[in-house]
Amino acid sequence: MTINFETLWASLLLYGLNAIYAGALLAVGLYLSGAADRIVTGALSHARSIDPLVSNFLASLARYAVLAVMGIAVLQLFGIQTASLVAVLGAASLAIGLALQGTLTNLAAGVMLLLFRPFKIGDTVEVGGKAGTVTSLSLFMTELKTSENVQILLPNGSVWGSAIINKSTYPGANASKVEVSFPIRAGAEAQNMGRDLVADLAQDARVQREPAPHAKVSKVVNLADAEGGVVELTIAATTEPGDADAVKAKLLEAINNYIAGRPAALPKAAI
Repeated sequence: MTINFETLWASLLLYGLNAIYAGALLAVGLYLSGAADRIVTGALSHARSIDPLVSNFLASLARYAVLAVMGIAVLQLFGIQTASLVAVLGAASLAIGLALQGTLTNLAAGVMLLLFRPFKIGDTVEVGGKAGTVTSLSLFMTELKTSENVQILLPNGSVWGSAIINKSTYPGANASKVEVSFPIRAGAEAQNMGRDLVADLAQDARVQREPAPHAKVSKVVNLADAEGGVVELTIAATTEPGDADAVKAKLLEAINNYIAGRPAALPKAAI
C-alpha cells in the first residue's frame, strides 16, 4: 500500500487550517455572544416597565442564539451537513416542547406577566380563586402570602389565563373596614357613646381620615323595652389591612371600658 504523502500533507494542512478557523470562529462567537448579552441587558435596563428577570431572560436568549449560529458555522467548516442536523434538532425540540407543554405555557405566561405587569410585588390580589399579597413573581410561578401567613404557589399559566383583581392599584382600594355593632339604650346615651368612641378612633394614627370614622344607629332592636327603646349602634372606621385586627381590638376595649363606667347604657338582656 503506497501512501501519498503530498495528499496526506494537503489534507492535514486543510483540516489544520479549518481547525484554526474553527477556533477563531468560536472565540469570535464567545465575544459576540457576550456582547449581545450586554447590549440587550443595557438596552432593557433603561425601560422601567421591563423587569430585570425578563431582561436577563432575553439577554440569555440573544447570547445562545449567537452561539448556535457560530456552532453551525464551525460544523460547516469541517464539511458536516448541518441541514440534517438542524432537522433532527427541530424534531427533538418539537418532541421536548410537546412533553413540556404545560411548563412552556407557564414560561410564556410568566414572560407576559413580567412584561405587562398587571400587579407588582406587595400588591394584594385575587387570582385563580386565591387571594393574598404578591411576594414573588418568577418565569414559572407566582407566590402569594395570605393573611394567615400561608404560602400559595400558582402556575403562571393559571394566573395569566384568569381574571386578576388587584386591590392595590388605586389609592384607598386596599383599605379594610373595621365595624363593631352592639345593642344600647336609644336616645342620648347612644348618641353620647357613639360620639365618644368616634372621637377616640379619630386620635388613632392607624385610622384613615377619608372616610372618617363614624357611628350610626343601624336598626331598632326592641321598642317594647320597659326603660325605653333598644337600638343597635354601629361604630365603623377604615384602616390598612395589617392594622385592622389591632384597631378592632382597641375599639372593643374602648366599648367595654365605656360600658363598665355606664352599665345603665345597656339593656338588661345584654348585661
